[in-house]
Amino acid sequence: MLAHHDDAIIAVATAPGRGAVGIVRISGKHLAPFSLALCGRVLQPRVASYLSLNDKDATPIDQVLALYFQGPHSYTGEDVLELQAHGGPVVLQMIVARCFEVAMTLLANARENASNSNQQTLANLRLAKPGEFTERAFLNHKLDLAQAEAVADLIDASTEAAARGASRSLAGAFSQEIEQLRSALIHLRTLVEATLDFPEEEIDFLQQADARGQLTRLQHKLAGVMQKTQQGALLREGVRVVIAGQPNAGKSSLLNALAGVELAIVTPIAGTTRDAVQQTIQIDGVPVHVVDTAGLRAKQEADEVERIGIDRAWRHIEGADAVLFVHDVLRQGEPAYQVADAEIAQTLASNLPKQIPVVHIWNKADALKEVAPIENDQERPQQTAVQNDNVREIHISAKTGFGLDGLRQELLRIAGWQGGASEGLYMARARHVQALDEVHAHFDIAEAHLAQKAPALDVLAEELRLAQNALNAITGEFSSDDLLGVIFSSFCIGK
Repeated sequence: MLAHHDDAIIAVATAPGRGAVGIVRISGKHLAPFSLALCGRVLQPRVASYLSLNDKDATPIDQVLALYFQGPHSYTGEDVLELQAHGGPVVLQMIVARCFEVAMTLLANARENASNSNQQTLANLRLAKPGEFTERAFLNHKLDLAQAEAVADLIDASTEAAARGASRSLAGAFSQEIEQLRSALIHLRTLVEATLDFPEEEIDFLQQADARGQLTRLQHKLAGVMQKTQQGALLREGVRVVIAGQPNAGKSSLLNALAGVELAIVTPIAGTTRDAVQQTIQIDGVPVHVVDTAGLRAKQEADEVERIGIDRAWRHIEGADAVLFVHDVLRQGEPAYQVADAEIAQTLASNLPKQIPVVHIWNKADALKEVAPIENDQERPQQTAVQNDNVREIHISAKTGFGLDGLRQELLRIAGWQGGASEGLYMARARHVQALDEVHAHFDIAEAHLAQKAPALDVLAEELRLAQNALNAITGEFSSDDLLGVIFSSFCIGK
């Protein structure tokens, strides 16, 4: 992924398919001769030029707007040429092909004249890899790594809150928080490293410089950043919720009610849902990935197709962040139904990690005699959930919508979302959370050493160094090539 950075790269930067406008983007060093040969005129930097782009026989391909950005004043930090044409896939591919023809012509001329090395650079024009334009922006110090990741997060944002968080990260809000932590940490490291040169005075020197106070302030600052980062990661990743239970408990009806559209087929026939149906919804800006699964029952009672669906249901359950175990409240008195529910509950308890919550959803509450049919949530108090011995139970009606607001709030609680805080959040990733966890662990060890009467300063210095390395990895001050390859390979081509 990180090889051949001297090559010029080209890609169609707009989504595949037909559209009003399509963009072809080229980035490389010394693009001016290439732009002149391709466009037939000198392009003034940062000024749009309307022109006819012709093929090698001077036949027009399309009328385009050409924009030339001279490095380092460009997205990638290199020279960048953008050609805005009509958004037909054939037209855009013809433009790409023409760019390669011009590059090869320049190469041939350069070889014949054995002269301009700038033209020689253009000989290596090639198709860009996914994320390579943004990777070059990072390598040329136009963006740090956290900002570069925010580009992809902004494109992939599934909620408005996620988009706003990604925009704040792209603007550098997250990076500024990390930089403030790193600056304070470097100051403390400098103090400790200097103290190593004066072992006779080390204790007094550390006390006078308030080393413990500096570390405490660092820990408090880190705690605030970690809290925001965890919330930001939740905005990006969301929470995966799997709906499970016996056939005809109302699982598909619950999915439809949460999504607000008829996604799953609902019938009284057991085994109607044969495969998982997935939908992403948003609750308070948080993406919630809801999976409706096939009804769970003894495999001997199901046909072959349904048995496959049941196996897939259990696989989805094992990968869930939370499980909604749906019960039919009207059948809770049937012995066979109770036995089957108990078997499912036992399997869930055996197969799921203890930290994965199981919420028991008692559906069809509108049909109970003691609960009058409810047409809207205003006719009944919203608090319908009870907490008992760490088992969460919620009575709902997927038919009328009763209790769904309480369920939505419970899902946010499970996810760890702190409502109303999205305006100040920035986007973050799981790797950022892990890196900050490492920093926290190193700070804890450093604190324990500082608390000793005779602290081992060499060990203390090493813990602070490791903490700084973890911070550096977030913004890319120190990052392995393998990490960069994984990050940028997930980007779309042309970005």
